[in-house]
Amino acid sequence: MAAPVCVARIGAAHGVRGAVRLWTFTEDPLAVKDYGPLMTKDGTRQFEVTHVREAKDHLVVTLKGVASRDDAERLNGLELYVPRDRLPDTDDGEYYHTDLIGLAAVTTTDQPLGKVIAIHNFGAGDIIEIAPPQGATMLLPFTNAVVPTVDLDGGRVVIDLPKEIDGESDGDDPSAA
Repeated sequence: MAAPVCVARIGAAHGVRGAVRLWTFTEDPLAVKDYGPLMTKDGTRQFEVTHVREAKDHLVVTLKGVASRDDAERLNGLELYVPRDRLPDTDDGEYYHTDLIGLAAVTTTDQPLGKVIAIHNFGAGDIIEIAPPQGATMLLPFTNAVVPTVDLDGGRVVIDLPKEIDGESDGDDPSAA
């Protein structure tokens, strides 16, 4: 079985009949009902979506076997996964975040930078986080300009480091900003 991919996170209970708020991490939020049973990362618990409707910024779902508000409240914060092979293939230039985690990061001159440890999106676009062998992690825009090459087969991403990074000083007079 392929490695599991996180597709959703359960939020607070909704109503008194066991429905929950569900935040999805899929391009089409309603697709979570098409992937078969959703499971915990360790695979010990599975949940079948029996009813789904869209709300303002999330879904409201009913899960088989979750019949009360108390049952629903116990699931708050639980991440739900599906095996990678149940997800659709990606188009050229599209990647599942899970496929990028652990790839080596190198410069355009093939100098090692570290490993990709996360992809974030805080609302202004994707950010790639790279952990160097020593020191603080680097957060860089995950754009074609900064990450011109993603080589899944070769196990690496090529990073074209920006000339300036916000918050860094070039050693000049700090009052000259």
